[in-house]
Amino acid sequence: LPYGVRKVVELGRALCTEPRLLLLDEPSSGLNVEETDDMAFWISDIKNELGITVLMVEHDMSLVSKVSDRVVAMNQGAVLATGTPREVQNDPGVIEAYLGSIDDVSSLRRKP
Repeated sequence: LPYGVRKVVELGRALCTEPRLLLLDEPSSGLNVEETDDMAFWISDIKNELGITVLMVEHDMSLVSKVSDRVVAMNQGAVLATGTPREVQNDPGVIEAYLGSIDDVSSLRRKP
């Protein structure tokens, strides 16, 4: 089976035990854009249709934003921010940790 299909099969196998909590470690790792979109659909469906709580570790913020109600952003084991995906993405501490200081980012903007 192709890798993306195997990831979906793994997800299905985990659901066979009818869990109340589903733990996912980097579910989009190694997937292309289309497969990642499919994974987002499956995770959302599991949450919404089956009522299963999903706890995942993921670096793909696009996927996180599509499927998460709450996000905890961490850096080297320390919690940087918690909230909705939008709140966390706009948190100054998160921006600084991942992009550098606001001054660093501002200096990268094109000057007219």
